[in-house]
Amino acid sequence: MANDRTAGDAPSVVTPAQRAAELGYAAGWRLVRAVPEPVARWAFATGADLAARRGGPGVRRLRSNLARVRPDAGPDELDALTAAGLRSYARYWREAFRLPGMDHEALVRRPVVHGQEHLDAALATGRGAVVALTHSGNWDMAGLWLVAHSGRFTTVAERLRPESLYERFVAYRESLGMEILPMTGGDSPVRGLVRALREGRVVCLVADRDLSAHGVPVTFFGGRATMPPGPAALAASTGATLLPVGLWFTEDPGDGSGEGWGFRIHPPVPVPDRSAVPAATQAVADRFAADIAEHPADWHMLQRVWRD
Repeated sequence: MANDRTAGDAPSVVTPAQRAAELGYAAGWRLVRAVPEPVARWAFATGADLAARRGGPGVRRLRSNLARVRPDAGPDELDALTAAGLRSYARYWREAFRLPGMDHEALVRRPVVHGQEHLDAALATGRGAVVALTHSGNWDMAGLWLVAHSGRFTTVAERLRPESLYERFVAYRESLGMEILPMTGGDSPVRGLVRALREGRVVCLVADRDLSAHGVPVTFFGGRATMPPGPAALAASTGATLLPVGLWFTEDPGDGSGEGWGFRIHPPVPVPDRSAVPAATQAVADRFAADIAEHPADWHMLQRVWRD
């Protein structure tokens, strides 16, 4: 459930840039939670605004992606949406750095969850659920809620460079109650995912960006893209229920409760057998598109998606 860039297996030599990244994340987890919340909000929002003005490669890619989502938007509106998207992404990182030190029991009562009955029905079958997510909102917070609701779940993490940075992310998410399987650099994660489903548990996979050469072609916001077949394939092979899920942020309602989160668990996507995987993946893409179109600023996609 991460927005971490894929990097393959960790190399034996760590570059200065990779070491600097590790030190930056380590400082974030150590220092950000120590400053008052208003100061942290200001600092991360200011950083997002600065990134918007600089317009680096990731910012340009985000703007290009959002232009697909909002093809009717003029240049000024698209600039504003991109700036809002960067603020949303900065909020994710602010929350990620502060989450380990927050009151988890209080936090899990705050999200507004639509469609929880679909998850409950899936778990009642005893065959588990495959939850397919986008890089939207705060997927770590969604994971925290899920652990409180139905217990430990299993997900896959991209292996980062250096290895010590990857280990920091694994430790962070394990502290929230998740089981993390590495995508590369060890045994295939498929066996662990199947085991979790056969135990009747939940598997969560971020599925709006294909990291392989074996993605399923889909139509996404009218363009050609590929998305990973993993969620649908797991559901087909195990009998688990496939549930697309949308995530977004909510603003402070002014009642002192602070910022919040919205989750939408869609009705199940049928995957009766392996031959249904392409159609199911397209159905998941359609659910993703509906949620992203409703909350475009909260889609944190700074990488390439479309193939055309």
